[in-house]
Amino acid sequence: MKVALYLAILLLSAMGISAEKPNIIVIYTDDHGWPDIGAAGVYDDLKTPHIDALAASGARATNGYSTAPQCVPSRAGLLSGRAQSRFGVEANGGSMEGFNAQTTIAERLKKAGYATGQIGKWHLGPNPQIIDHGFDDVYSKNANRPCHANFTLEGKTTPMQLDKDKNYHLDACSKAALAFIKRHADEPFFLYLAYRAPHVPLDAPKEYLDRFPGKMPERRRQALAMISAMDDGVGEIVADLKKRGLSENTLIFYIGDNGAPLKIHKHDAPGGGPGWDGSLNEPMNGEKGMLSEGGIRVPYLISWPGTIPPDQVFNHPVTTLDVAATAVEIAGEKTDEKLDGVNLIPFLIGKKSGPPHEFLTWRWIAQAAIREGNWKLLVGGDRVYLYDLASDPGEKINVIAENPSVTKRLRGLLGEWAEELVPPGLVTGKMSVIWEKYFDFYLDGKAAEPLNTKPEKDIQSWKARNADIKIHEGNLRVVPSPAAKAAAPFLVQGGITLDGNFTVTIQLRTGIDGSVGVAWRTSDEKDFHPKHKVSAAITKSPEFQEIEIQAPAKGKTIHLRILLSNGVVDVKKITFEDKSGPQNWNFKN
Repeated sequence: MKVALYLAILLLSAMGISAEKPNIIVIYTDDHGWPDIGAAGVYDDLKTPHIDALAASGARATNGYSTAPQCVPSRAGLLSGRAQSRFGVEANGGSMEGFNAQTTIAERLKKAGYATGQIGKWHLGPNPQIIDHGFDDVYSKNANRPCHANFTLEGKTTPMQLDKDKNYHLDACSKAALAFIKRHADEPFFLYLAYRAPHVPLDAPKEYLDRFPGKMPERRRQALAMISAMDDGVGEIVADLKKRGLSENTLIFYIGDNGAPLKIHKHDAPGGGPGWDGSLNEPMNGEKGMLSEGGIRVPYLISWPGTIPPDQVFNHPVTTLDVAATAVEIAGEKTDEKLDGVNLIPFLIGKKSGPPHEFLTWRWIAQAAIREGNWKLLVGGDRVYLYDLASDPGEKINVIAENPSVTKRLRGLLGEWAEELVPPGLVTGKMSVIWEKYFDFYLDGKAAEPLNTKPEKDIQSWKARNADIKIHEGNLRVVPSPAAKAAAPFLVQGGITLDGNFTVTIQLRTGIDGSVGVAWRTSDEKDFHPKHKVSAAITKSPEFQEIEIQAPAKGKTIHLRILLSNGVVDVKKITFEDKSGPQNWNFKN
């Protein structure tokens, strides 16, 4: 052990780094487009002075990549330091067994004597189990509702419980980060701060929205406001580190988890719920859900004042897998398990030159990709594309026909790597309808189908009252009608008969807190009786919730209403079940 520590000290000294264990902070944003920080120099409607200052204090990686175009796999890769497809976490909605078997950055750094903390969005299993992955302090706030936490915003230790702070969720995460730093300022610490922004539901309060007056899409205003709220948090954290004399002993990463969802049309839908999140990817092509640049190239900043020279623009490709490799090595922790990333510090301080990686690889369900230098090969189902990113960073020109030898070599490298994955192979599923449309539009230059915003009156025998309904991305979208004013929307179903007590199960997601309920009318009633109604509370969330309601009906029910709160709701599935069995409605394109 003493020999290992001595060798670690020699390594750090050779790199020009203090032997004192540095603090490490990873700030992870959500559905945040690559150009959506001021330092990128693309859009002038942003207000990110503190994020820009963070970039100026160190390096901005212009070719920084996530490992997937989706939340769960990208987070599993970041925290494990291994390509998530090696352990079967390919996409959202799958088993977490593979991730649960991994050793996280937090677990590795705990062995090196670090205090560890997780704040914000987790999305890798039940929040109370975050502590099982090496995190001592937890404040898993990702919405304006109670969150699982074992310390308070005042820094007090508590049992793991639901903390009911009243702060806007992004502000609460920033406050929790400051509380964590205060709690552990006298020892080395690792903080994983995962803001849920600008991911939907778009929920910025007025104080942030007011920073962006003038004419613009309301969803863009919301995204700018949420990014601005994160920027405030970055400024507070950096200022606190300076006040405590910790700046030069703290390495900070600021990275996005994947590109922004645009839904092709960037429709400025009201309500702030599912759809375009207001962030932008252009000039990168594509969006969340694609292995094109717009889906996986993300904001990527590295700051370590006094170690990493300031004002760097680092153009070689890097990946979120490099975070774990960097953290473990600078902490002096030895690992026998191979990590897939590279310690970036020697490249950023001039001890090493050239690209950190020979090539980067991706696999995500029906898509796979490899980048070697400026060449990028992209596979989507049966489609194959080759791009020269030096001359075509926006992936507009497929040069596969002119470069057969490059295509063959890259396809071979990608295939060899894919055989190491679980399960092995270049793809693990078929291209969905929406991905086919994305590839048609972004990569093949086909015109997009016209956006259908006209309300539909009757869908699978369901009708809406005080609202408009349509099928949107495989769900029944319910949008309150402005003409109804304060009247709450509800769905009507007259094509069903239920005998006696029944259960209704609804899978839905909503952008507001409220309730969902069921009302019924029996065959011997002329109208709905006020007592024939049962409701359950729901909380706003970007994820689908499953609500089960028991209805103590008597006789034969012939008319039903699903009662909703006055906000945009997406319904995936409705099931009614009486003693004769279930009756299901799945809403699909």
